[in-house]
Amino acid sequence: MHRFWLALAVLALLAGAACAEDLVISEVMASNGTYSGGHAYDWVELHNVSGGMLDLSGWMLSDSPKKPAKFVFPAGSRVKKDGYVLVYCTGDAGLDPGSGSVFYAPFKLSASGDEAVLTSPGGETSTLSFGQQYGNISWGLPQGGTAYGYLTQATPGAKNAASACAARAETPVIDTAGGFYSGTLTVAAHAAPGDTLRYTTDGGTPTAKSKKFPEGGLKLRKTTVLRVAAFREDAIPSAAVSATYFFGEDLPVAVVSLVTDSDYFFAKKNGALVKGTGAVPNYDKPYEYPVNIEYFDEEGVCRINQMGTFTASGHSARQNPQKSIALHARKAFGPAFFDYNPFPNRDYTRYHSLLLRSTNSDAFSERLRDAVFSSLAEGLDLCYQDARPIVVFLNGAYWGHYNLREKINKYMVAQWEGVDLADEDTVDGIDLLSRTGADRWVQNGSNADWLALCDFCKTRDLNDPENLRYVTDRVDVDNLFTHAAFEIIAGNTDITNVRVYRVPGGKWKWLLFDVEASFGSGSDADTTPLNNYIKHVGAKYSAFRHEPLNALLAVPEMRDRFLRRFAEVLDHSFLWPYVEAHFAPWEAALEQLLPRHVQRWGSPKMKNWRKNVNATKYYARVRPKKVVAWLQQRMNLSAAEVETYFGAVQQKLETLNTR
Repeated sequence: MHRFWLALAVLALLAGAACAEDLVISEVMASNGTYSGGHAYDWVELHNVSGGMLDLSGWMLSDSPKKPAKFVFPAGSRVKKDGYVLVYCTGDAGLDPGSGSVFYAPFKLSASGDEAVLTSPGGETSTLSFGQQYGNISWGLPQGGTAYGYLTQATPGAKNAASACAARAETPVIDTAGGFYSGTLTVAAHAAPGDTLRYTTDGGTPTAKSKKFPEGGLKLRKTTVLRVAAFREDAIPSAAVSATYFFGEDLPVAVVSLVTDSDYFFAKKNGALVKGTGAVPNYDKPYEYPVNIEYFDEEGVCRINQMGTFTASGHSARQNPQKSIALHARKAFGPAFFDYNPFPNRDYTRYHSLLLRSTNSDAFSERLRDAVFSSLAEGLDLCYQDARPIVVFLNGAYWGHYNLREKINKYMVAQWEGVDLADEDTVDGIDLLSRTGADRWVQNGSNADWLALCDFCKTRDLNDPENLRYVTDRVDVDNLFTHAAFEIIAGNTDITNVRVYRVPGGKWKWLLFDVEASFGSGSDADTTPLNNYIKHVGAKYSAFRHEPLNALLAVPEMRDRFLRRFAEVLDHSFLWPYVEAHFAPWEAALEQLLPRHVQRWGSPKMKNWRKNVNATKYYARVRPKKVVAWLQQRMNLSAAEVETYFGAVQQKLETLNTR
């Protein structure tokens, strides 16, 4: 400790005896709601008021007076006269400390109240204590002011807003529930005594210039999105509350209503659902935007009504006119979870993320293929996305049919694996990789063990018991065999859609997703998926790593295990009565939903939709009957082996999949 403070004293001399008054904490954000790439780090802004260039070497920042050196500015760090530096409070000690005007500290700030402690190289300390913080609202020193407060606008890394307030108006209450109505409805709302209610009906956030909410209530006769906020002198406005009132709507499925400032949807500069004018399309940018999310079940009862965030989702599908939309519960805006389970095959009580999935392309325009084929994995102990058909409205405008899906991320994996979402360390420690698992495809966690495993399988003979044990200690073999069998039988030609995951202390498993490129053909030539999965272990990998599967198949006992599992998957998931039962509810729902959807989007034409559905169902019957012969050729199976492994299920297929 003596050496530590001696070093700081030397730094102070080198820095020109900087003192605490030279650098001030000018603004903090302890409940950041500005998300980029899934992160919204809290931050502390520091302002150089020394009158000249200031050397930051040895300055320290912390959230604890007892541990002032949680973050130390690297040697050579400087800030210009009257300049600002921004320190993101990440809670991640593994990040680079940063440079220039942006740095990354390994501690976090608490939105319930905390303190930021700044210590000069000479040991002088200044502390900014703050109380309860609100989502996306900063606490700081207004430009030219002397008293800290809630700033009317957050300005990270720039001059602060001109005014601040010591309090925030209380959130008002809309007394009349959103839902489905007819005739005329009078909507009531109330606020705390002395507050003024203001409202909008276009999705925009109410401002001090918005209309006052009528004392006798607001009369509605047509579908309306209502947003209400409370205003009080010497206080920042309350959070806005929202409700959607539908008139003349009789929908057979659940409904999602998204309400927010229309610019977040459609503005050329930053609207997430349009291309925009920049070099990078708006819908490809990693930003999340605030949105109020309502979910009404089939009976019209509102089950979810809370603020969260949204972003465009998918890859190439983002270019389609009707874009997929990801929804996230974010505690900066409201509850950290959606406390409702909308899915029929899950027993969860809450979700962190949901996906509104549109169809991927006209080539798969049945709008049910992925949902139906994914559901065939039910009961296979293979992680897949549950789904249900819904209708979506944006700011009260009908936006068509979507498929509500579980969003693939660390939270979905955690729930599937029985991890409590409140166990943040375990959830954050989940490794989730797509495609080859290379650095660019790391969705969460680390790929180090995965890449080492694949390289091991490529170069080692697993007939050596020690080598085999190394792999089986790291791979859930039955899960791998199940996934490979399912993909081969279904004929999924989009081989980029492979994801692997591992919970801390667990084994690598495979996740089934985006299988809408399945059952596109039943021809003998359509063996591409089989050829991509089963090939020489040393062959060049392309869209995914095939080495673990094929290294295992070189071991006789594992080959036997794979073939038995292949037959089990055929028997469980691809006999026609089972498949047909999964098609039936989706066909019935879409026959009712698509005529209006087609009016809105122009496709798919109902005649083509029915033709495509029938063709897909035909291939779903035919392909499973042919796949054993393809597998026999690819794996050099004898006739006796085919009979041993597949004789019983082939008899069922010939009986049940032929009509």
